[in-house]
Amino acid sequence: MRVLKADELGMCFGVRDALDIARQVDEPVRVTVHGQLVHNPQVNDDLRRRGFHLLDEHGAAPITEQVMITAHGISERRRHALLEAGKTLIDTTCPLVRHVHEAARRFADESRFVIVIGRHRHVEVRGIIEDYDQCTVVQHAQEVRCYGLPKLGIVCQSTTPPELADAVRQRIEALNARADIQYADTICRPTRERLEAIDALLDQVDAVVVVGGRNSNNTNRLAARAEAGGVPVVRIESADELRTDMFTACDAVGLTAGTSTPDDVIDRVYDQLLQINPPAALHHPVRPRSIPGTLFQARPGIPRDGLAASINSTRSAAD
Repeated sequence: MRVLKADELGMCFGVRDALDIARQVDEPVRVTVHGQLVHNPQVNDDLRRRGFHLLDEHGAAPITEQVMITAHGISERRRHALLEAGKTLIDTTCPLVRHVHEAARRFADESRFVIVIGRHRHVEVRGIIEDYDQCTVVQHAQEVRCYGLPKLGIVCQSTTPPELADAVRQRIEALNARADIQYADTICRPTRERLEAIDALLDQVDAVVVVGGRNSNNTNRLAARAEAGGVPVVRIESADELRTDMFTACDAVGLTAGTSTPDDVIDRVYDQLLQINPPAALHHPVRPRSIPGTLFQARPGIPRDGLAASINSTRSAAD
């Protein structure tokens, strides 16, 4: 079985920066992380072992004087409340998430009704909308309506798939034809790169393994992208969830991972995949399918619908 890694996978610079800041904390027991630093179980387990206090993302007040703001960011209202309570903030907000906040603030300052394309209740989205009394979140194009307002401003959760953002934007424009509408493309570059990289794999593999936290939005988007392309997906958080019988019908398997997934977790998954049906599994560089003469093509094998049934029958135990 061949294992093809996506050209772009795993941690983005925003996550790496957040973890670097956490590693520099001398006394973790004096720091409360305001939610999950990143949406990855291995990272959060490591923080707990080091002594950090981790808050539930939807709840309790910090129990220490020092509070670490996660890569997903928080609202200015919540930030001011923490400062007024005498807390010292250690800020790891991703710069690309800050860009979303800045775009939303600019629209609000222009008296525009702020529309956030993103997932309801996601911590990043909540951090954006908490600052505005007049705003809404749209997760799918079907949720768009005529807002009956003269000025609208649209931003995106940083991990929104571009095609979803385009569909929602077009629907907003269609139903609000008389409104003055401004759109800020706040989808982050790592999201685009990882989605493009998985697209390059789909015609070359019989299945895709997607590694990352189950509450990671960008990881879930990668899995959805593969499924939408008709390729069966094995969704896991660690190598321990892999089983040989998941891949009995596979000649080539693609590997990708969300932006919160540590390198060592990806490496362990890759190494274990290589041990399935050895010695045929070799790693070859993936070339974008837009380049003529792509090195590898998916072999006929069994029909993908049969492969999907085989993998889906085993996924419930791993999910």
